[in-house]
Amino acid sequence: MKQALPLSLLSMFLAQFAFAQTSAIGTVYNDLNKNRIKDKNETGIANVCVSNGRDVTLTDKSGQWRLPAGDDTGFFVIKPAGYGVPVNADQIPQHYYLHKPNGSPVTKTDGVAPTGPLPGSIDFPLWQQKEENRFSAFLFGDPQVRGITEVNYVMHDVVEECLGTPAKFGISLGDIVADDPNLFAEVNAGIGQIGVPWYTTFGNHDFNRGATDDRFSDETFERFYGPSSYAFEYGQVAFIVLKNIYFTPDGKYKAHFVESQLDFVRNYLTHVPENKLVVMVMHAPVVICDNRKALFQLIEKRPNLFSVSGHSHTMAHLFVGEKWGWTGAKPHHHFINATVCGSWWAGLKDELGIPHATMNDGAPNGYSMLTFNGNQYSIRFKAARRPADYQMNIYLPDEQPKTAWDTTHVLVNVFAGSPRSKVEMQLAGQTDWIPLQITPLGDPAVATMHRLSPYLDATVDGTKLDNVLGWKMDEPEISYHIWRGAMPKNLPTGTHRITVRTTDQFGQTDTAHRIFRVR
Repeated sequence: MKQALPLSLLSMFLAQFAFAQTSAIGTVYNDLNKNRIKDKNETGIANVCVSNGRDVTLTDKSGQWRLPAGDDTGFFVIKPAGYGVPVNADQIPQHYYLHKPNGSPVTKTDGVAPTGPLPGSIDFPLWQQKEENRFSAFLFGDPQVRGITEVNYVMHDVVEECLGTPAKFGISLGDIVADDPNLFAEVNAGIGQIGVPWYTTFGNHDFNRGATDDRFSDETFERFYGPSSYAFEYGQVAFIVLKNIYFTPDGKYKAHFVESQLDFVRNYLTHVPENKLVVMVMHAPVVICDNRKALFQLIEKRPNLFSVSGHSHTMAHLFVGEKWGWTGAKPHHHFINATVCGSWWAGLKDELGIPHATMNDGAPNGYSMLTFNGNQYSIRFKAARRPADYQMNIYLPDEQPKTAWDTTHVLVNVFAGSPRSKVEMQLAGQTDWIPLQITPLGDPAVATMHRLSPYLDATVDGTKLDNVLGWKMDEPEISYHIWRGAMPKNLPTGTHRITVRTTDQFGQTDTAHRIFRVR
């Protein structure tokens, strides 16, 4: 008769058996021929981070890794600096493996098909590539397309002018679509024409309609882009992309980080040297996240850090301090990027049939370029289909009586301006520069545009005017990048010119001019 195992040994055996059944293993390897197959002569790469969305482990000297696995787990390699990852035909990085044995729940759009049991080994290919410490990357906010017509707007208004770019990659900040994830494929194929790897953030309009749990709100997103929280590195910069849109049981959403994301940030940052710049990427501005302090506690002691978002259809530089729960040694710079769609593709159409799409704060639709030099960064806004130096609008009457100019003020909307920008004006023929004061106001042009909105629901001969004017614009919002100053007194009769000069926090200087008449 066989002797029974002692209870302690039996428990240990069962625990080890359970661990083996709920762990994924794999290798990160140097894919010398870039065929995405681990050939016999291709060795593993040590000290590369791999994650399951919560835990982060380093590969051993053979490139092998092991992580816990659940029944809905996205595994991904964190691209290290100096290496590339495969991309698909649309330039979407293929740095992940989705483990969903039963597939996604059924919703109005398809999620991930059943993946079956865990593979014996989940292998991630990398290959060496040259990466300079100085490089640039695109930042697209909210393309937010509502159909193929607006997909075409994205292509003609923004994407086509980005072809031939020296940028190394791009990041979309969420709301790729407007509640129809079926359009991901069309948007991806178009943006992919730029020809650089493109990373994507989850937005509140990218969700699976009909999902009954926040865990399943990003199933179609995952099918196209992989895990909705992940990281990658380039040069001296580590990018952490987080899904900070949380759907509540009543179908609404809030800006929120779940515990697994906070654990992921905490665990990954233990492997990121403090001399590297960390860029936190998300859809909703960090200041509206209900548990932002939990994230702040993980990052506020890092000396090199900033964060970016979209969502608000305005552009702003926030310097986050104690008011928002930040207790770091210096304010945290959070940049709310311009949107590709502007004000949801609303407004009068131009000669090409594309709406002006001016954002609610008076800035034009467009995108930004991030430029990095080691662990330093700068941001440069680019208005869609406008010259690169179109960075402001000057508001001043064209003509007034001489007596009226003594009480007239000039307003300047510096689209990407911040409280750290310097804005000043000079009258032609004079040498003095007159400083302007930042003065949050509604943009005058947006107010004028908005007055068209009552007509958008009207009809002429049975044709709705929104076919001509586009979607109804939202209410104008306060712009936090408007400057105001008094005009010089006793201007002589005739034609005059003022020049406005602005220098931003990165030392970038722009000028613009306005011609007016005194009668």
